Amino acid sequence: MTETQRVLIVDDHPLFRRGMVQLLQMIPGFQLVGEAAGGAEGLMLARELRPDLILLDLNMRDMSGLEVLRGLRAARLDMRVVMVTVSDSGEDVVSALRGGVDGYLLKDMEPEAMLEALQAVAAGRTVIPEQLNNLLAAALRSESRPQSVGAAGLTEQETRILEKIAEGLSNKQIGRELDIAEGTVKVHVKHILRKLDLRSRVEAAVWAVERMRG
Repeated sequence: MTETQRVLIVDDHPLFRRGMVQLLQMIPGFQLVGEAAGGAEGLMLARELRPDLILLDLNMRDMSGLEVLRGLRAARLDMRVVMVTVSDSGEDVVSALRGGVDGYLLKDMEPEAMLEALQAVAAGRTVIPEQLNNLLAAALRSESRPQSVGAAGLTEQETRILEKIAEGLSNKQIGRELDIAEGTVKVHVKHILRKLDLRSRVEAAVWAVERMRG
């Protein structure tokens, strides 16, 4: 990661914000550009500051993180969003991922693990703690969707890209490995999600791990 990551923290707990500020100071290339004590203020600052990365609480008094996320997407703000929360509910994880978050992290993670996860997100990966993968997999199994690559009708190229998604690679990294343009990878990813009836890369990764490696 060579570019500076401009970060906005949106959380209504002052002590947690302070802890995140201290953690960010330990990550080379991360620059805090703003703090918001609620969702409405967070949306306003996101529009004003245009950060690269938003660390967003799920449960806030004025509006939920999911509502903030919808507001960001509706405003077509192109920034990465990581939900940082105390909730390890499968329903919350699925809702956040389907809302388009780039990561879902738990507030009780060890600082080293949090630091590593934020670096991974900045590098273009989608991050979810390993202990939440089982919850997500169970949620996907309970819904009706293709159970194999063949049933989904994935092409050879789409299958290769899905394997790379399962390895945690970003679109840019996949493009480099397969020698295709990043824009082409994005188009393939959209087709993969449609064919699998999924709405996020993380869901696709969990599906792939279960169906392609099991």
